[in-house]
Amino acid sequence: MAAAAARAVRSVWRLAGLPALPGRGAFLVPQRPQRTSQLLCIVTQEKGTGPNLEEEPNQTQHEQKSVTGSAEKMLIEEKAKLEEQLKEITDKYKRALADAENLRQRTQKLVEEAKLYGIQSFCKDLLEVADVLEKATESVPREELKDENPHLKNLYEGLVMTEVQIQKVFTKHGLMKLNPLGAKFDPYEHEALFHVPMEGKEPGTVALVSKVGYKLHGRTLRPALVGVVKEP
Repeated sequence: MAAAAARAVRSVWRLAGLPALPGRGAFLVPQRPQRTSQLLCIVTQEKGTGPNLEEEPNQTQHEQKSVTGSAEKMLIEEKAKLEEQLKEITDKYKRALADAENLRQRTQKLVEEAKLYGIQSFCKDLLEVADVLEKATESVPREELKDENPHLKNLYEGLVMTEVQIQKVFTKHGLMKLNPLGAKFDPYEHEALFHVPMEGKEPGTVALVSKVGYKLHGRTLRPALVGVVKEP
């Protein structure tokens, strides 16, 4: 029974990697703590020389934060560039819209003026006809307009009717007559032929109209030829 127990102890001892047991009766139990101490020292050294698993995550997090910070900085710079480009493009777009609107208004104004003043040259030619009719009616002596002289009377009445009709046509197309006798001299509507002192007249007023003027839709087509009162 004792022999069987000894053999079992030796087998366990060999499996544990401990030195071989000496002869019978010797049981070197004290050697086990020494072998265990050696193993603990080896494990401690390996643990001390092995990789530091606690420091690696901290270093990885620091690198990740650094990369993230650089990416954020690049994104902020790119955003600033895009905002500047957007501002510049928006400004150019607004300027282009303003230029297009100004061009449209100028074109519309030119079209309207072309419609209004397209007959300007034709009206100037007709003014000479109106002047001739006016001179013709003024040249007829009023004392000769009698029933005893029916031909002259009928001719005069025909000239007056023609003159009235042509003035109606002028008014229909925006052509207005300017007869500034006694009015204040206006260099935009009148052309001074001479200056004359006159008592009882305010200086700078029109004393005599040599030739009437005309305006087409408010624009002076032909200035009136006048004489202006000056200070004595």
